[in-house]
Amino acid sequence: MFLKYKLHLANQYYCDLCYCLSLTRFVLSFVLSVPQHECISIHIGQAGVQIGNACWELYCLEHGIQPDGIIPRQWTYGAADNSYNTFFSESGAGKLVPRAMFIDLEPTVIDEVRTGTYRQLFHPEQLITGKEDAANNYARGHYTIGREIVDLALDRIRKLADDCTGLQGFLVFHSFGGGTGSGFTSLLMQCLSVDYGKKTKFEFTIYPAPQISTAVVEPYNAILTTHTTLEHSDCCFIADNEALYDICRRNLDIERPTYTNLNRLLAQVVSCITCSLRFEGALNVDLIEFQTNLVPYPRIHFPLIAYAPVISAEKAYHEQLSVAQLTNACFEPANQMVKCDPRHGKYMAVSMLFRGDVVPKDVNSAIAAIKTKRSIRFVDWCPTGFKVGINYQPPTVVPGGDLAKVLRAVCMLSNSTAIAEAWARLNHKFDLMYAKRAFVHWYVGEGMEEGEFSEARDDLAALEKDYEEVGIDSSELDREEY
Repeated sequence: MFLKYKLHLANQYYCDLCYCLSLTRFVLSFVLSVPQHECISIHIGQAGVQIGNACWELYCLEHGIQPDGIIPRQWTYGAADNSYNTFFSESGAGKLVPRAMFIDLEPTVIDEVRTGTYRQLFHPEQLITGKEDAANNYARGHYTIGREIVDLALDRIRKLADDCTGLQGFLVFHSFGGGTGSGFTSLLMQCLSVDYGKKTKFEFTIYPAPQISTAVVEPYNAILTTHTTLEHSDCCFIADNEALYDICRRNLDIERPTYTNLNRLLAQVVSCITCSLRFEGALNVDLIEFQTNLVPYPRIHFPLIAYAPVISAEKAYHEQLSVAQLTNACFEPANQMVKCDPRHGKYMAVSMLFRGDVVPKDVNSAIAAIKTKRSIRFVDWCPTGFKVGINYQPPTVVPGGDLAKVLRAVCMLSNSTAIAEAWARLNHKFDLMYAKRAFVHWYVGEGMEEGEFSEARDDLAALEKDYEEVGIDSSELDREEY
């Protein structure tokens, strides 16, 4: 009788153990099948495509992916396991394919991708080219040449979106000054707003620099595309080539920087912004959190970018590069990626994204020290001011590149009223040309109405006014009312 009872208990214990194991297996399968936060990258025009080359080169290095899309066996069970799902999908053959589109109205730049080191990485259908260039003309990109391929582009984007289990949003890379970058981007953004209204749409843009310009009609294109996409973009991170050139010359000792140098620097910024979607951290930041914390009003959505450390290997060996030093470096006007002086404006919100060997205590101390500085002013209606992200993954560098391999880095995204200075500069250039109606016939000849110029300029004047108003302290407003 006693033996029977013991057998019964053993049997019961075995059943309970099996139940626990099956429950554990179920929970694990559920956890592992939680939808990823996928992002679709869209690279438009020459600038967008070339920034894309640098970005995908860096992502592959970060995730241990070879140029043919294969992960070597030693990576498959490491810390990088599944972290690539945000940016890559897995094909039936076990190859990783970028969730990306490369679009240009002429084939030259994308042909370099088709024949380059990473030619086997991209799906051929994700590289879309037209036959005729937009010729630095917004109207050609938006109304004539661009219209011919927009449906094809949207169809391919739809395929990428259908392949996602939890699409977070779109990252759109382009320049303000080119014909494709301005005209086609604004057309595509309008269509994306209709098809994916609720999804986050972030732009990474090359903004017209004060002195350096690659096109005479840059002010026209920039103001027209800003006006058209203002309602369709959730957040637009801007950088200008002149500021990037200066950073490369001063910090990296590159006497004659190339676009590859500039693009690899921008790729580090994009990687830092998205690393919390891919890797583990103490304080992970979602794409939607950027919007919530950086955009106080829908139209005021143009944060400045700063990144530290931008340092060569020779210098890095002699530097301490503490969290406090990196934080201070981001607030130096010389390290910000748009030519405007933040000391002339006020910060509305700042997002500090740390990665690597960083602990919250050091971050809090660094931010407390920044708040005590008189040269760094915040609007009085935003008492907190800072959004912080901390990610454990240290920055990866391209072998043979300019940047030193460091243990920690920070990317700062700051919404400052000082950007109004850059808008004012651009508006002034527009006014000088439009007063003489110079070059306007090229735009009208492509089916665009001349009234759109005036409408766009009025919208940008209103944007300048918006920045002026948000910079006024509450106490000043109260005095005006009395």
